[in-house]
Amino acid sequence: MTSRSANGMKRLTSAAVLAFGVASALTFALTAAGCSQRPKPPSEDRWLLTGTKLYVAPDIPPLENAWVVIADGKIQDVGDADVAKPTNIRTHDECSGGVITAGFQNSHVHLLHPALSDPATQPAAELENFMTAMLTRFGFTTVVDTGSDIALTTALRQRIENADVKGPAILTAGIPVYPHDGLPIYLRHLSPQILQMLAQPATPEAAVEHLRKNFARGADAVKLFVATPQGGGEIKRMPPDIMTAAVVEAHKRGRPAMAHPTDPQGIADAVAAGVDILVHTTIDSPEPVWSAELIGRMVANNVAVVPTLKLWRYELDKAQAPENVRAELMAASQQQLKSFSDAGGQVLFGTDVGYMTDFDPTDEYVLMAAAGLTPMQILASLTTAPAERWSASARRGGVRAGLDADLVVLNGDPAADVRHFSDVKCTIRGGREIFVNASSN
Repeated sequence: MTSRSANGMKRLTSAAVLAFGVASALTFALTAAGCSQRPKPPSEDRWLLTGTKLYVAPDIPPLENAWVVIADGKIQDVGDADVAKPTNIRTHDECSGGVITAGFQNSHVHLLHPALSDPATQPAAELENFMTAMLTRFGFTTVVDTGSDIALTTALRQRIENADVKGPAILTAGIPVYPHDGLPIYLRHLSPQILQMLAQPATPEAAVEHLRKNFARGADAVKLFVATPQGGGEIKRMPPDIMTAAVVEAHKRGRPAMAHPTDPQGIADAVAAGVDILVHTTIDSPEPVWSAELIGRMVANNVAVVPTLKLWRYELDKAQAPENVRAELMAASQQQLKSFSDAGGQVLFGTDVGYMTDFDPTDEYVLMAAAGLTPMQILASLTTAPAERWSASARRGGVRAGLDADLVVLNGDPAADVRHFSDVKCTIRGGREIFVNASSN
């Protein structure tokens, strides 16, 4: 073994021990020392992806001139320039040559677009084109639908899981729960057919019954609108007993409870009820600053936050708010994110795309960075944090042997410019390319 190879093995083994445990370290060491099994013959299910840089995880130094072996939808091995790449294996030229990370999760989407009107029977190409435009071209291998027609969403999910349509893994809250007679003013324009579907239970028992039906139809989580704007400054609030009953029902099934908080009081109520994820920061309040006491309770109760900063700019522009108002409210929401993150709160990336018709997430990355989050904190919000929150760290969220081959290849390094997070060369889910940017090759 050459000195170069020995040094490379030592460095990779140390990183592996820190991140992945002795078993993964041993895999790396055996491969580097030439002690692994005989090379397998070329296979369509086993292939090599190479990159200029690879982020194994946000808290581990990246590997330079790295490579990943993918077999049967899983990551089989990982290495860098100091470790000889496997031979006798097919390579993927279209997706090679970029910066590799784990696949991204968008933790706030809505699958409500007219292009998804009948996913059970629509042509596959039609659905796939929309999934590309909205999600996969931006690196999303998993998405959380925080409210939609659950029958349509689960039909789309089934088409994707059957490999009929290329798309991300879909987690869904199905049909959310609203306060009794408390639909938010911004939803009242919807058709009577849709409005009839929206649950507004008057009792805890009615809320639980709705959620049981929702879970039976394929929901993965609970979504509560704990406070809803009614117009004229009025906020309708969900009673604590209904919130608590809904959260208990979710937790009995090992599922997370999410909340749309609207204002700091909504956050306090959701935290008291045991909610796991707040799907927005807040601007609908005369008190835009989150107090240290409120943030302390959020962190102590292990509540995650999806900032959706771009949404606020989108809504303020739509409302033609004066520039000084826009600047003040955007700064307040960014300060909420910064204070929460600095206090140790878990941040999950999400954009509210599907409600928001601008699909490009670049502005969200820029706004998060301007709020003070580092590129690696943003990467964590896309990868390791959502995997942990959804109890999926044993399957996804990093780039190491044994995990699902959910990967993103970027054209540039996000550590140099966070805009590179949305400059995607390839999106790979379960070892299968679900998006390839032809213009990158």
